[in-house]
Amino acid sequence: MDANEPAANRNTGTTATASPPPVDRRAADRPETESPPPNGIFARVAGFAHRRKWAALVLWILVLAGVQASAVIAGNDYREDYSLPGTQSQRAADLLAEHGAARAADTVPIVLAVDAERGAVPSAGLRDAAVRDQVTRMLAQVARTATVTGVRSPFDDPSAISADGRIGYATVSLSVPAKEMTKADAQGLHDAVTPFAGEGLRIELGGDVGRLLAAGEGGLAEGAGLLAALVILVLMFGTVLAAGLPVVTAVFAVGSTLAAVVLASHVFTIADWTPYVMMLVGLGVGIDYALLIFARFRSELLRGRTPRQANVIALDAAGRSVFVAGCTVIVALLGLVALGLGSLRGMALSVALTVLVTMLAALTLLPALLAVFGDRFARTFRAKHERRTARRGPVAEGAVWRRLARRVQRRPLLALLTGLLSLGALALPALDLRLGFADAGNDAPGTTSRKAYDLLSEGFGPGFNGPLIVVAESGTGDAATPLRSAAAALTQVPGVTALGPVTPIGDGSIATVMVFPSTSPQAEETSRLATRLRDGILPDLASETGTTYLLGGTTAAAQDYADKVAGRMPLFVLIVVGLSILLLMIVFGSLLVPLKAAFFNLLSIAAALGAMVLVFQYGMFGIEPAPIEAFLPVMVFAIVFGLSMDYEIFLVARMREEWRRTGNPTEAVREGLAHTGSVITAAGAIMIAVFGAVMLSPDRLLQQTGFGMAVAVFVDAVIIRCLLVPATMHLLGRRAWWLPRPLSRLLPHVEVER
Repeated sequence: MDANEPAANRNTGTTATASPPPVDRRAADRPETESPPPNGIFARVAGFAHRRKWAALVLWILVLAGVQASAVIAGNDYREDYSLPGTQSQRAADLLAEHGAARAADTVPIVLAVDAERGAVPSAGLRDAAVRDQVTRMLAQVARTATVTGVRSPFDDPSAISADGRIGYATVSLSVPAKEMTKADAQGLHDAVTPFAGEGLRIELGGDVGRLLAAGEGGLAEGAGLLAALVILVLMFGTVLAAGLPVVTAVFAVGSTLAAVVLASHVFTIADWTPYVMMLVGLGVGIDYALLIFARFRSELLRGRTPRQANVIALDAAGRSVFVAGCTVIVALLGLVALGLGSLRGMALSVALTVLVTMLAALTLLPALLAVFGDRFARTFRAKHERRTARRGPVAEGAVWRRLARRVQRRPLLALLTGLLSLGALALPALDLRLGFADAGNDAPGTTSRKAYDLLSEGFGPGFNGPLIVVAESGTGDAATPLRSAAAALTQVPGVTALGPVTPIGDGSIATVMVFPSTSPQAEETSRLATRLRDGILPDLASETGTTYLLGGTTAAAQDYADKVAGRMPLFVLIVVGLSILLLMIVFGSLLVPLKAAFFNLLSIAAALGAMVLVFQYGMFGIEPAPIEAFLPVMVFAIVFGLSMDYEIFLVARMREEWRRTGNPTEAVREGLAHTGSVITAAGAIMIAVFGAVMLSPDRLLQQTGFGMAVAVFVDAVIIRCLLVPATMHLLGRRAWWLPRPLSRLLPHVEVER
């Protein structure tokens, strides 16, 4: 309940009513300069930063330089953890590791093919004496490469050459785990094989090592996003200096956090793609938070405040919103910890730390910068305002947004239904969301990894690139014999095109056999085959032979990962949404506002997922169709849900401020949008620019991440905040600020607006 509500309303009934707060008419008529100065914690922080501006700036510079220097000295220890305790694929991997076969995956295929378009094709194909000599010399060169411990020629394994003799592969054993190979290591292998290609012989590097060669260098996407953000800020504020302050604040915060995470990677499991997500979120959030405070600072300057007064008021009002908004993003990100997935947990903690530091930078570094340049900004902004007023006459702040609010308020039901139907249509494809992992089949057609993938599919079938592995464990010490009997039955299973040889491991108590599906690793039919083997065929064979069978391999592990994410998704959503609703109830003293915010945020995320399905799963706009990365929906959910709450807090906090000032819910909605519409739109445009720039990355994961977030922010900033929220708040009227009396007594009260 609002502490300013009349006592008569507080002491009657069992529920809080939404009576308007009392309006101090004398205060409303009092000149702005006579208003009592704010004295909250954020105002005191701004006052301190203004007085000690050089000390604050030097401290931030020392922090950035110190952490960066430490990170350079220590280096990173990024590593991925996709272990899935309790799943069958993980049990199979653990069993192989116990028997000394953990490094079986640390190989890379070198794919060979004779090509009629590149020269005369010998009738014997790869087995032609001249071609064989050329391949043998190439493999001898590869064996001398630093990261190679052994090479198995295709001529030593009849199954390594296709039936028509045109396509084959050599297997290279690595001295380091394949996941730890660097791009320079991969380039060394590629340089060793390239000179031997030609005269009808094609040589391509496959597997994860081959994919390293297609990895782009960082910096281009982030630089493009920053440039676009700077252009938007210049258009908004009119000067490069003013536009640069939010960018500088964000760069300081993100730079410090990236270096801190480099150090943290020696202690925690942090994947090598985490810094890109940190930059993506940190730059967008950092610029947005600084923009909100800076916009309020400019507004106060134009109202005649001194730079110090404007600094204090901006941080006291907008700083509160930034603090609460940052907390909601952090809460949403920490919800990912509940999933219990190693690399995802490290990413969540890293990005949450990024948001925390960007929030601190907006609340401490930005006020110091405003103190340094405050007088200059005051002269510049007031001069521009006077020239504009002289040219166009006096124009009320937010006139365009005020007119938009009036139009929405005239037909609120029409606006609400139009927005809901359009977002519902965009969200519909999300019902067909299929989770998985991209492989070399989704790489650009011109990359060596994609060429190797296509050649192997052509020569040995599409399932060759992602075989299922059956691991047999026998208590008698001889697992190979029963596995051979089981293998004979597996060849009759629909969807199985071939089996590899039965291979005893270690002391022979376990054995493996590769099962090659007739469909590609990402195909839905392959997933159904894996389910059929696990749920029916292998258990039946186990009962017949008295042997334990486990289905593993990368394809089965990808399915297990997707199933685990899907299974824990409801708990994750419940935690994030529940905590966010609770936080907004405390902040706004309302029940309906948080419920409305949660529903609209979920709708924007559903629309973003639907758009991702259309583009990346269905293959619109020429994108290679494939499942959505298994952990991406929960990652996008956590980040976007928090960012959507940011805009909700920015807008509704100003509406509540006007409601407390006037007691008129209709005017509060109109004035709230008028004062925040331009800032929210600019903030959304910056987010879209930063996220959209990531589409320039060659990495499919980053492309999906940037696209999904850009769509979600567009939907949220344009459709929801400018259409659905004003319509809903108008329809709710005074009821928007209603809170049941029992909750009012239980919950603490936090002021987010001044």
